[in-house]
Amino acid sequence: MLKATVSSVLALSFLAAAGCGKEQPPPAPAAPAAPAESAQLHPLPTGAPTVDVDLAGIARADGGKTVAEVYAEKDGLADATVVVRGKVVKVNAGIMDRNWLHVRDGSGEEGTNDLTVTTLADLPGVGATVLVSGKLAVNKDFGMGYQYPVILEDAEVTVE
Repeated sequence: MLKATVSSVLALSFLAAAGCGKEQPPPAPAAPAAPAESAQLHPLPTGAPTVDVDLAGIARADGGKTVAEVYAEKDGLADATVVVRGKVVKVNAGIMDRNWLHVRDGSGEEGTNDLTVTTLADLPGVGATVLVSGKLAVNKDFGMGYQYPVILEDAEVTVE
C-alpha cells in the first residue's frame, strides 16, 4: 500500500508540474538588461555628513590625493595604491567580513566628495582625522544595488 501512495504522489506531482496536460503558452521573452550606466548606485551620504564634522583645514597627504582628485583621476588610478587624508563621517563594522568607513576632506562636489574605504583594521570614531592607504577599485559592483564608482579596498587606516 505504501508503494501505491508514493507512486500516486509522484504521478500527481508530475502532472501538476506539467500543467495537468493542458498546453501552456510559451514564456514571454525577458526584458533586456538595463545598461550599467543606468544602474542605481549605492547612495552616498548626502548633504551634511551623518554627524556635523568640521572638514576645514585638512591638508593633503604627502604624495597623496584629495577625495575629489581620486574621483577625477579614477581611471588612471585603478588598481593603484592611493593615499588620502580626511575625516571619518560614517562607519559600519563587520559587513562582508570587513569594516567600512566614509572619508571626506572638504574637496569635491556632491557625488565626488565622499570616499568609501574598506579595512580589516579597527574602526576610528566619526570625526577622527585619518590617513588611509589602499588599492583603488573602480566601478565595483557587490550586487543588490551596491555599486561604487571608486572604493579604497583593504586599506591601512592611521588615526592622526
